[in-house]
Amino acid sequence: MLIDSHCHLDRLKAAPDQASLKLIVDSAKAQGVDYLLCVNVRQQGFEAMRDKVSIFDNVFLSSGVHPLDVQEGLDIGQIAEYANDARVVAIGETGLDYFYADETKILQQQCFEQQIALATQVNKPLIVHTRDAREDTIAMLKAGNADRVGGVLHCFTENWEMAKAAIDLGFYISVSGIVTFKNAGELRSVIRKVPKDRLLVETDSPYLAPVPHRGQENQPAYVYDVAKFVAELRGEQFEDLAQYTTDNFFNLFKGAAKLAGR
Repeated sequence: MLIDSHCHLDRLKAAPDQASLKLIVDSAKAQGVDYLLCVNVRQQGFEAMRDKVSIFDNVFLSSGVHPLDVQEGLDIGQIAEYANDARVVAIGETGLDYFYADETKILQQQCFEQQIALATQVNKPLIVHTRDAREDTIAMLKAGNADRVGGVLHCFTENWEMAKAAIDLGFYISVSGIVTFKNAGELRSVIRKVPKDRLLVETDSPYLAPVPHRGQENQPAYVYDVAKFVAELRGEQFEDLAQYTTDNFFNLFKGAAKLAGR
């Protein structure tokens, strides 16, 4: 069994409606991907996302505002209301991105701080996006006592020092298809070091399709290719990596209930 721990099903161009999305989810199942976490990035898009995936009992949700979407506004009370949904297992995607939006740094920090506080309030882990903001990301997680709920640094692309700092806070490191790219040498060295009990795999679909699917729209089925590459990279059996990353998912996202027979 595999789990795509981070995807955006509502953003797939290949799945504009539930019927076409079912084909995508069935394709993932055929590759052994039994569960998916569909991640919210815009407060204004949560309800449409929730409704689109409502027919799938193996798809979990998150509630939050991405650092590149903070200018659209954050009503933390509304995010908290969405978090009451039984299928919402995490707060986020939140965090800091100084690479693409350094000009909104202060607003990003304010929104990140509020979502960290909400996560501790509702006792749900954080899904964190971080790019070119290593020191501030870790500092804000510490200041907000995020270690009480834990979380994941998703689609990780930073260095080992940051990974270790996050792991020391009880966070997980999630690896995407980026690890298969030719220029991902430093990332590969980091992923080799991450302890088994702190590693997750994801697609971040529809973005960042792994080799051999580069140039295509990414989809959850391709988490198989990510996991296969990571297992070879770490010198592990694919079945072992699939098992422990699945266990890690349910250890982190405690609100995610396994389905009978799976």
